[in-house]
Amino acid sequence: MSMHRLSGCPSCAEPLEEGDRFCGLCGYALTPSSAAVSTDHPTVPIPPAPPTPPAPPGGGYAIPAPAASHAASGAGEPAPGWGSVAAAAPTLVGDPADWAAAPAPHRPEQEPEPRPGPAGTPYPAPGHENPYDTGTPPEGIPWGAAGSPAPAPQGPADGPETRHDRPGGDPGTPAGATPWSTGEAPYENPYDSAPPAGAAPAAAPGPTPGGKTCVACRAGHVDTDGYCEHCGHAQPRERDHVEEELGSVAAVSDRGLRHHRNEDSFAVSATALPDGSAATVAVVCDGVSSASRPDDASAAAAAAANEALLEALPRGAHPQEAMHEAILAAAAAVDALAPEVPGAQNAPACTLVGAVVSGGLLTIGWVGDSRAYWVPDDRAALPRRLTEDDSWAAQMVAAGLMGEAEAYADARAHAITGWLGADAYELEPHTAIFKPDHPGVVVVCTDGLWNYAESAREMAQVLPVDAAVRPLHGAQVLVGHALDGGGHDNITVAVVPFATQPEREREPGSAPETGTAAPAEPEVEARPQV
Repeated sequence: MSMHRLSGCPSCAEPLEEGDRFCGLCGYALTPSSAAVSTDHPTVPIPPAPPTPPAPPGGGYAIPAPAASHAASGAGEPAPGWGSVAAAAPTLVGDPADWAAAPAPHRPEQEPEPRPGPAGTPYPAPGHENPYDTGTPPEGIPWGAAGSPAPAPQGPADGPETRHDRPGGDPGTPAGATPWSTGEAPYENPYDSAPPAGAAPAAAPGPTPGGKTCVACRAGHVDTDGYCEHCGHAQPRERDHVEEELGSVAAVSDRGLRHHRNEDSFAVSATALPDGSAATVAVVCDGVSSASRPDDASAAAAAAANEALLEALPRGAHPQEAMHEAILAAAAAVDALAPEVPGAQNAPACTLVGAVVSGGLLTIGWVGDSRAYWVPDDRAALPRRLTEDDSWAAQMVAAGLMGEAEAYADARAHAITGWLGADAYELEPHTAIFKPDHPGVVVVCTDGLWNYAESAREMAQVLPVDAAVRPLHGAQVLVGHALDGGGHDNITVAVVPFATQPEREREPGSAPETGTAAPAEPEVEARPQV
C-alpha cells in the first residue's frame, strides 16, 4: 500500500478511505501529509465491503448498510461522525494484520483505569466502547491502553465536550482529565460490579445526614415512601409497634401479622385529684376497617378522650361523669373527620374503651366491642370481664336466641352495633364504676387481643402474675400471645394496676371527722362489687 497515506486512524485504528479528513468512528482530525494528494494508488487491492455488523448486545445504534462508496458521494466532504443517521459503514483497507496495531495517539491524555467486566474480560474505560466488536481486543492491546480511541476534538472552551459514542451525545470527561462535576457521572458499564484493579470495594451508601436509616441493611437512606433507597426494604411505620409506660400504667400496640397498617390507637396518662391523690387513665380505640381513615379515627378519639379526662378529673368531676363526657368528646373528634359531602364515602369510625383508677374506684367506659377485664393479683380469686360488647353476637346472647359459644362462632359475631362516627345510629356511651376489695390489674384491649383470650379466665392465665409491678412486661406478653396465635388483627392493650386503699381506723365512740362533703355520685349504669 502507499507509504504516503494512513491506512487506519492514528487514534482508534479505524480503517480509512482515501480523502478522509476525519475518522468516521471517533471523529479524529486527520492531518494529511504533503504526499496525500499524489496520484499513487494502493498496491494492495481493496476487498469488497463486509456485511453490516450486527448491533452490540443490549441495544445500541444501528449502522446503516453502505449505499455508495465515499468516492461516489464526494471525496471532498468529511465522513460523518459515528452515530449520525447519515453515516455509512466503514470499509476495511488492506490486510487486517496491517491495521490491528495502532500507532501512538496523536494527542495522548490520561485515560481512566480499565475496569474488568464479567468473567474477567477487560472492558474499555467509560465512554470508549467499541461499537463493532464486543469480544476481546487484539492480542497485546488491552482496552484503555494504546489501542483505546482518543476523545474527539475538543469543543468550545466554555462548555463540556460532546461525545458521539454515547447515546444522546452526553458530555464526556472535561478537558485535561478534570474530575466530573457535581451531578455528573461517567457512562457506567451496566454489567460491571467489580471495583477497579487495586481499589477497595465500594461501601454501601450511608444514610443521608438527618434522615432515617434502614432497619434492614442499617446503611441505606429511607425515602419519603417508606422504602430503603439502598436495599428496597419497606420500613415499619411509626404506629406499627408502639409502647409506652408511666409509673402506674403501660400500653402496647402492634400492627399484627395480617394487616398492612395499625388502625388501633391508645392514650395513657396520670393526673392529680383535688385531694392530692393520683388518678390513672387508659384509653384504647380500634378503627373500623370498613370505614374510611380508620387509623385517623382511632387516634383522634383516643387523644380527645384522654384530654377530656385530664381536664375534668383535676377539677373534681366525678370519674363516671368525666368518662361519659370524655366519650362524647371522642365522638365529636371522629365526627369532625367525616367528608364534607355526605355519602361520598363511609365516615371514619372506631370503637373505644377507657379506664380510670382514682380514689379507690375503678371507672370503665366503652362503645363498641373493645373490652376491659379485671384480673386479681391473687389468682385464686375469680377474674371478670367488665364490659358488654356492642355487637351482633352480644345481642343474640342477651336476647336468649343463641348461646355465647354459638353466637361468637357465627360469621356475623363481630359486626358491631355501636361505634363512634358521623354515621352512628345513636351514640349510647356505657359507663360503670367498681370498688374492688382486693388488688389486681385492669386489662383494657381491642378484639385483636381478646380473640385469642376471650374469657376472663383465659386472660388471667396469659397475664403474668407480676403484671401489677411490671405492667409494660405484662402488656408485651399479652401482645406476644396474640401474635403467636396468628395476629390476624391489630393488637392493642393497656395494663392498669389497681391497689386497694386501706380505710382509716378510728377509735370506738369517736365522732366522725368533719370536712367538706364529697359530691353526690351520679346515677350509675352498673356498680358491681368485684
